[in-house]
Amino acid sequence: MTLLEKLQKIQFEMKAPKNLYNSFGKYKYRNAESILEAFKPFGEKYKVILVMSDDIVNVGDRYYIKAVATLYDSESKDAIGNTSFAREDFDKKGMDSSQITGTASSYARKYALNGLFLLDDTKDADTDEFHKETEKKAEAQKLTDEQFDAICDLFDETSMPAMLKYFGVKEASELTEEQAKKAITQRKKTLEGNK
Repeated sequence: MTLLEKLQKIQFEMKAPKNLYNSFGKYKYRNAESILEAFKPFGEKYKVILVMSDDIVNVGDRYYIKAVATLYDSESKDAIGNTSFAREDFDKKGMDSSQITGTASSYARKYALNGLFLLDDTKDADTDEFHKETEKKAEAQKLTDEQFDAICDLFDETSMPAMLKYFGVKEASELTEEQAKKAITQRKKTLEGNK
């Protein structure tokens, strides 16, 4: 069996459920550690080895963590990988610089693994939750992943509840694309005015 055939089987068989909960944003998620734990049985089953590596890349005045997830075939020595980048924040309240780098590394690794193993953030099509989400999406265009990330970065524990109340939603993930755009624009103006 070639490495691509092995990877195809792993992508089909591997389940990495969202087993963690963010009580602030009120959403379930998976992290890199969850994905690595889900992968472990396949290493022995298909005689493959997964290696993760990080590198720091400077682009302009920003630093990015470049994470690479590489799957090696221990029988043929072939390899296939996926790369992802995450930006370090200039400043994150309550974190020192090593924690900021660690957060960016974890984020980049998670998305490198997501790409390699074809993990996405959608619900299973045979669940009631999937059907409810599908109906909601038909009503209004949902915010993009970039908008969701921007909202999580811009709003803190104090400002998030007020913004959600203003738009009449319980969670940031329920915002429409237009609502998210408005919230982000207004929050940036507010933050700029406070400087």
